[in-house]
Amino acid sequence: MTSALQAAADDVLNRTVSGSPRVPGVVAMITDRRETLYEGAAGQRMLGQDAGMTADCVFAMFSTTKAVTGTAVLQCVEEGRLDLDAPAKTYVPDIGELQVLDGFDAAGRPKLRPPKRDITTRMLMLHTAGLAYDIFNEDYNRLASEHGQPSVTTASKASIMTPLLFDPGERWEYGSNLDWCGQVVEAIRGQRLGDVMRERIFEPLGMTDTAFRLTPSMRARLAGMHRREADGSLTPMPDFELPQDPEIHMGGHGLYATVGDYCRFIRMWLNDGAGEAGPVLRPETVRAAAANGLGDKKIRMLPGVIPALSNDAEFFPGMPKSWGYSFMINDEDAPTGRPAGALCWAGLANLFYWIDRKNGIGGFWATQILPFGDAVSFTGSMDFETAAYRSLVTSKAA
Repeated sequence: MTSALQAAADDVLNRTVSGSPRVPGVVAMITDRRETLYEGAAGQRMLGQDAGMTADCVFAMFSTTKAVTGTAVLQCVEEGRLDLDAPAKTYVPDIGELQVLDGFDAAGRPKLRPPKRDITTRMLMLHTAGLAYDIFNEDYNRLASEHGQPSVTTASKASIMTPLLFDPGERWEYGSNLDWCGQVVEAIRGQRLGDVMRERIFEPLGMTDTAFRLTPSMRARLAGMHRREADGSLTPMPDFELPQDPEIHMGGHGLYATVGDYCRFIRMWLNDGAGEAGPVLRPETVRAAAANGLGDKKIRMLPGVIPALSNDAEFFPGMPKSWGYSFMINDEDAPTGRPAGALCWAGLANLFYWIDRKNGIGGFWATQILPFGDAVSFTGSMDFETAAYRSLVTSKAA
């Protein structure tokens, strides 16, 4: 794939940072089961500063954190220390306090009732527990704006002690489920989530630049956050930073990492759980995690309830999508060349990855732009993925 892929992928990155509108900077990589096939960086770490984007830049990973937390959960299952179908309150009693929101009364106060069934860790992994995000849900946004519900960006326990939108298990709703999964892991291991990940995932995979807390070396390579304005221009956000000494490690969004580190994680999933220094997951666990766990339920478009943080966003509109542990699964072949059954997800600052276990390739596209669903970055990521598959087809034909 090397020469054709290098030229095509470089072209995508260069067009995306030089067009109008553009992204300030991007790092993108493609890996197969053995090694990185392509790595590229273009543009600037932050507009108004001299530093160029480099392949070893560090990004706030946001929801690409979820799959890493899901891996830590699955390790607990493999060891027989976690039953996915037991009430999650068995491990974290506080989750048993959450009640269902049945709208608001005439005075605007939330109307709450007990749930009909307990939340399980399987529901948390599948986003069917009833939890949401204020970014994507009007009722949660109302709880935040009118009743002081803290944002998950505060990394506080109060931020996940939220009402449920429906009885657990009834449908898919994207939300703070993996933050609770992190709490389950901490309760079982007796360690903070970041320490569990370091010992059981990062060190076996050689992920030396991934953590909830920025090291001095990571901070020196940090890519800056930007805000896309209504006219398409970009405004640097030099003061943006996720909490460095949080009350809880947010398993749903709290990691910082390099793209190269995340590609090591992708390779583990391509290799049935095998890492460079030994197995991280068993092959049968990987196969189960990569399968549709929703049955006939499907995931839906994410409505941009807080425009500063997200546009309306959906992968492959009109195509059915399912969910595994903890990834989106496209149920049909995608127009990029990604086959049915592949895994993917994204991070709020317009970071996108995919894992194609059928063809043994995956990739990651990283920018630092708000709001989510940025047309320029998202289109660039899709063009990048398409270039990868065209090169794959060409190499097979040769």
